[in-house]
Amino acid sequence: MVISPSKLNTYLMFKLPAAFFTGVRTKALNENSCVVQVKHRWVNQNPFQSMFWAVQGMAAELSTGALVMTKIKASRRPISMLVASNNATFSKKATGVITFTCQEGQRIDAAIEKAIASGDGQTVWLNAKGVNKEGVEVSDFNFEWTLKLKTK
Repeated sequence: MVISPSKLNTYLMFKLPAAFFTGVRTKALNENSCVVQVKHRWVNQNPFQSMFWAVQGMAAELSTGALVMTKIKASRRPISMLVASNNATFSKKATGVITFTCQEGQRIDAAIEKAIASGDGQTVWLNAKGVNKEGVEVSDFNFEWTLKLKTK
């Protein structure tokens, strides 16, 4: 099965309902990048009439994680993935449609190749920036993903 934006959005509905109900949606996915959008609405706002930081985090994590899942599937090897650490900065109120993009597919390829070759777990830091419709950055997220070849 090929991972696609529509399949990821269906997956959210059943496996990550908080992300689905707050409006997180995958818009594009290819071998090098993933684009996820979320619209500021009543259900995902904070008391300051902007998008709650955790909703932004779900969208940002999905943009990196969907890319990792795609790369693992393409490797045809049993590899586990887990977020070990993350950090974020917020520079502007998140209102309207916020788009998170991760464009670091090549970094994931290198980590997977190293995990397969060495048999040791690897980590890779991936970045997702959130921008509003004017192209202004509202948040910047970094996730440290661990990748490890599963043993039987």
